[in-house]
Amino acid sequence: MKLIEAKDYKEMSILASRMISEQVRSKKDTVLGLATGGTVLGTYQQLILDHQDNGTDYSEVRTFNLDEYAGLHKDDENSYHTYMKKHFFDSVNVSAANTHLPDGEASDLEKECGDYDRLISESGGIDLQLLGIGQNGHIGFNEPGSSFDSNTHLVKLAQSTREANARYFDRIEDVPKHAVTMGIASIMRSKKILLLASGVQKAAILNDLFHADVSEDIPATVLRNHPNAVIIADREALSKLQPDERKMFAR
Repeated sequence: MKLIEAKDYKEMSILASRMISEQVRSKKDTVLGLATGGTVLGTYQQLILDHQDNGTDYSEVRTFNLDEYAGLHKDDENSYHTYMKKHFFDSVNVSAANTHLPDGEASDLEKECGDYDRLISESGGIDLQLLGIGQNGHIGFNEPGSSFDSNTHLVKLAQSTREANARYFDRIEDVPKHAVTMGIASIMRSKKILLLASGVQKAAILNDLFHADVSEDIPATVLRNHPNAVIIADREALSKLQPDERKMFAR
């Protein structure tokens, strides 16, 4: 696992967007695994600027998002379908037919989960998977205790996760209690993983990511077993790591 230290949120976003755009330019039919939330918002903004300024071409790119709330219609203002269209898809030349998110309203969610993993596999697998990290160590919506062997599945969201996401809803009671998420095994099959972390509120869990035992109690620690995982984090998020540790992990 390699660490790249950024000065602040903006620099983290710029560095992440460069890595993603370089991947797209080097492989026109790249398969991107995408994430949602506040941490990755700046990255999408930078990718849009790069597309406008440099013409990075997404016409052959295929995308698979990590997750979607269960029970929300894709046109709901808080759905991740809507988030992706608003913050990225509508501003680059990616084909709608090539963008994929789990269907949280599927009549048979178990079948939807299996179909989603099969579609990823049929597309050749994910070349680069973008991740954030929850304060409890979740990646995607894989909460503490999630099996490292899990594929895409329906998950009950932890109360802390619902509270963290409540800022996007009118009331916490409106935050869905379940979601469909890529499982940890699904994520780990990606050829490259890029995890972003920003802010002092992520400092404790980022310290755990590097120092705690690899355990299903802290799902993100599984990334230490991936052969090509990169962490880009700003100084606030790295504030619990000593300078010599940061240099060591950057090698």
